[in-house]
Amino acid sequence: MPEDEGWKYEVIREGEEVILRIDCERLSRAPSLEDDPVYMSKVIDLLAEIGTATKIVLHQKRDYEYDLDQTAMLLEIAQAYVRLVRQKDLFSREALSRGGKCARLGDKQYTTLQNLFFRQLKEDPLGAYVHLKRLIRDERIQADKTILESDQECVRNYLGVLMYVLKNLDQLQIIVRAKPSLEGYKVGTRDLYREILHPIIKPDFMFTKLMGQFPQDGEEIDSYTIGENSEVTIFKFPHMVKNLYHLMPPEFRLTEEEYDLLDMARNVMAEHKPSKEEFTNPKRMRDVFYHVGRDLLDEIIHYQQLRVGSDMVDLLSKILVRYTVGFGLIEVLLQDEKIQDISVNSPAGRTPLFIVHSDHADCDTNIIPTRPEAESWASKLRMISGRPLDEANPILDTELRLEYATARISVITEPFDPTGLAFSFRRHRNKPWTLPLFMKHKMINPMGAGLLSFCIDGTRSMLIAGTRSSGKSSFLTAVMVEIMRRYRLLTLEDTLELPTDALREMGYNIQAMKVASALVRGSSEMSASDGIRSTLRLGDSSLIIGEVRSKEAISLYEAMRVGAAANVVAGTIHGDSPYGVYDRVVNDIGVPKTSFKATDLIIIANPIRSAGGIQRKRRITEITEVRKQWDNDPLLEGGFVDLMKYDARKDELVITDDLLNGESDTLKAIASNIPDFVGNWEAVWQNIELRAKTKEMQVAYAEKLSDMDLLEAPFTLQCNDQFHLVAEKVKKEMGVMEPKQILFEWETWLKRELKRRALEQGKRGPI
Repeated sequence: MPEDEGWKYEVIREGEEVILRIDCERLSRAPSLEDDPVYMSKVIDLLAEIGTATKIVLHQKRDYEYDLDQTAMLLEIAQAYVRLVRQKDLFSREALSRGGKCARLGDKQYTTLQNLFFRQLKEDPLGAYVHLKRLIRDERIQADKTILESDQECVRNYLGVLMYVLKNLDQLQIIVRAKPSLEGYKVGTRDLYREILHPIIKPDFMFTKLMGQFPQDGEEIDSYTIGENSEVTIFKFPHMVKNLYHLMPPEFRLTEEEYDLLDMARNVMAEHKPSKEEFTNPKRMRDVFYHVGRDLLDEIIHYQQLRVGSDMVDLLSKILVRYTVGFGLIEVLLQDEKIQDISVNSPAGRTPLFIVHSDHADCDTNIIPTRPEAESWASKLRMISGRPLDEANPILDTELRLEYATARISVITEPFDPTGLAFSFRRHRNKPWTLPLFMKHKMINPMGAGLLSFCIDGTRSMLIAGTRSSGKSSFLTAVMVEIMRRYRLLTLEDTLELPTDALREMGYNIQAMKVASALVRGSSEMSASDGIRSTLRLGDSSLIIGEVRSKEAISLYEAMRVGAAANVVAGTIHGDSPYGVYDRVVNDIGVPKTSFKATDLIIIANPIRSAGGIQRKRRITEITEVRKQWDNDPLLEGGFVDLMKYDARKDELVITDDLLNGESDTLKAIASNIPDFVGNWEAVWQNIELRAKTKEMQVAYAEKLSDMDLLEAPFTLQCNDQFHLVAEKVKKEMGVMEPKQILFEWETWLKRELKRRALEQGKRGPI
């Protein structure tokens, strides 16, 4: 590592990257090319010396990284400087005085040019360019005023030198970018550099790089706060269809003293490498690391006699966990309930993270993970999942469970990904989705919710189908919340995504089971097919399949046909239409046609795009029943009957004539087992409408009171339980299921419950 008057630097070669890394720890000046002419001058000198670079990193507590584009601009300046140095004879006293003929002007010109080209060009290239333009203007004016022919020749010679240099500088990218703003430029100011040069900042304790500055040409269209005061700002750009998701987490707003604390604590904690056994219980491990980190920070603060508040120690402890046993800024992103997907493409360190946002669709971010961080994530995921990720198994599917979210993670590596590691994080709420929540987001309307509620109570089998990112897994959790807590639930997944822990805490009798991923070879885990067959030995239960992917579908339909259909059987599957589901199940997976008839309902969830293709909304687009009276092709033989179908003009599901007229075999089958409904289509229809009205009322009160907790699973379960209790009470008292009386008594309970909640929370006002 060469050293020059306190400037220590090294040239690091990583593949195609040539990184000029300058250690500024012993320098008193804060590292900044855009703010400090001394730093800019030294960097130009170093670039002139080493000849090439693709990245510049200034290190002082944090890494300040200037990317390929910015480094290329600075390298151009260095190359122009080198060319001028090699032609220094052009600017010598002898050349400027023309062998003594212009001695009266030569000394002044020599001093001006030496300062301009060999000092100012490196410290302030924009100032040098403006200074040069003004010199040329002044010399032309002087030439017009000069009378003596000999003096005119001297000025013309000087002008020729200036014009030659101007030609060298005129095409430099930094000059080209700044030209529109150079009129009236005050030489010595650095404002324009701050618009052109934007370092990516990475504190010592982190691997992630973050572009902290707001984009100059971006228009702010949204902003909010998540987690521990992490600021999110969304920008749009005049000539781009994709927005920027700009995150500023608290770890980038710490003082130097707080950064030092984190660095010291992290260095101590880094000596303990968590074992594979510790990673099998990530929650406990994180709790342990949090308390150890807090104790360690308290000890350092006491030893150094610092004044740090308890809240700040708590925040630093959480940050410490994120960057020791956690997943860094990925965890901050997962705190944002509006994020649906996070993508990390290879090679790491080159491109930012990409996210899919519920309000702003696909967005770039200001976050760039590095290769060491990607490798760290991969190691942790291997230990958490207990599954391999190597050349023989280049794909890993697993999950990450945090207190505020669950993420399904897919990782690929070499040789499948020839450039390294790539990750996809699919975010799921830890709190289960509910039908009222989906109504709030317009994914389904009240009648659709009422119809499904009726069918779920009627213990029908259903598949929720859709394309990737259509919301089918989230919708499956809403179906689970509609199942009464008196029934046992069995869930089967290869990657744990369903909120089973949350449902268990809410009183569900639920057993989660994990089976082998279809992508893992030679796993010791039970296969999905064997897992489904084993559920038949676990007693009378509703069966929930996380996703039907492959040959386990054969076992699923076996289970449905031999008796599991006495309770709800539900799962998700890829497919964009009822026939698409049939085609996949029968033709691709190999389930017999007759077995497919065990499916009662197919619910299609698909994203709906705007006319311009930029906006995307999740919607339930079909609720279709599968009839049983067909032999070869359900599409040609009337095996699929739409009960509700999406109307693009209304942007909601609409009731079909078949449903309106009671031409539904599924609903008739349910009614045939209920004395109040058998042979009475009007009673069935009124019950569906009643369920729709209660859910519509729940959403209306939540919006009226601005209390979205009323749509979450705990209160939704209260509403569902009360609906069943009130219905039984009215039936007992009146002898019939009188819808108006049930609705009246249910709403009376709702108002009373809301008033009680308001009093508990110290709120006043009408309900």
